[in-house]
Amino acid sequence: MAGLKDVVTREYNINMHKRLHGITQKKRAPRAVKEVKKFAKLHMGTDDVRLAPELNQEIWKRGAKGVAFRLRLRISRKRNEEENAKNPLFSYVEPVFVSSVKGLQTVVVEEEN
Repeated sequence: MAGLKDVVTREYNINMHKRLHGITQKKRAPRAVKEVKKFAKLHMGTDDVRLAPELNQEIWKRGAKGVAFRLRLRISRKRNEEENAKNPLFSYVEPVFVSSVKGLQTVVVEEEN
């Protein structure tokens, strides 16, 4: 992976089914949120991970028990503009709405700045 200094956006498929296997029904959606944060931290290398409200709605849309088997995520590594921020970079995770996740690969997204 290139240095952590660069700001980058990628789209990933995340298999929630394998991450939530064996988790008690009522705890599946809360665990899914934790697993998404863990995934973003691993792939972007930032301790500060923030989730978009739309992603939270997407995870919880079928209730605590009915988390989708696979999610398409857009994870952006951004600079932290706040004064005296602990971490210089943070990850922002948002959902990508696609009809089917199957067959989609990880893609680097060009930012429109």
